[in-house]
Amino acid sequence: MKVFAQNALDLFNLQLTTAQLEAFRIYESELLDWNQRINLTAIRAPNQVRTKHFLDSLSCMCAIGDLAMARVIDIGTGAGFPGLPLKIINPSMSLTLVESVGKKVQFCQHIVTRLDLQQVEVLSIRAETIGQMPEQRQSYDWALARAVANLPILVEYLLPLVRVGGSILAMKGESAPAEVHSAEYAIHLLGGRLRKLTPIILPGVVEERYLIIIDKIAATPPAYPRRIGLPAKRPLLRNG
Repeated sequence: MKVFAQNALDLFNLQLTTAQLEAFRIYESELLDWNQRINLTAIRAPNQVRTKHFLDSLSCMCAIGDLAMARVIDIGTGAGFPGLPLKIINPSMSLTLVESVGKKVQFCQHIVTRLDLQQVEVLSIRAETIGQMPEQRQSYDWALARAVANLPILVEYLLPLVRVGGSILAMKGESAPAEVHSAEYAIHLLGGRLRKLTPIILPGVVEERYLIIIDKIAATPPAYPRRIGLPAKRPLLRNG
């Protein structure tokens, strides 16, 4: 964990405490243990977990900044990324994890209990459904997602969940610049405005990584998100 802690400091200026490093150690151990029985992630080596899951998740802090007291939702969180690592280093934030695969939901709930994380809710629900729930819709400061869907689809999942003045963050690979271009129509239609596209470098990772930040500047029309499956089947593109 010493190399992980040094990387967090060097890359993201994050000084992890002893308690936070212990939380990451437990998280890693539980992930590797559960992954022997349940296919949570294709990444199985400890050093890869620390880089491609933990450091990758913490890279969000480069774009987000202060999450103290923020209300955050992580859509398609899988085994808890990026939401749970961000919660470990921002204990005062309120976090909702959304995942439709039951076994991954169970793992996230287990980690929340194991680490005694407060103000964390884990929901087994589809993004299209939660985006139309009055108590959830347009109520978050940040909506996050990593490797969930192409950006024109993803913004329909995320933008309805954040308040006007809030923002969404999409973690993307080398296709990010092209995806931003293809999502221009959807971003505008759903009340968003692109703020920035930030490249991220992780140690030993050759693949390009980007953080896409989109601000919510107007209310999302009530019709969005559309019913389950429709955003992916018929993305909001300018040509229809």
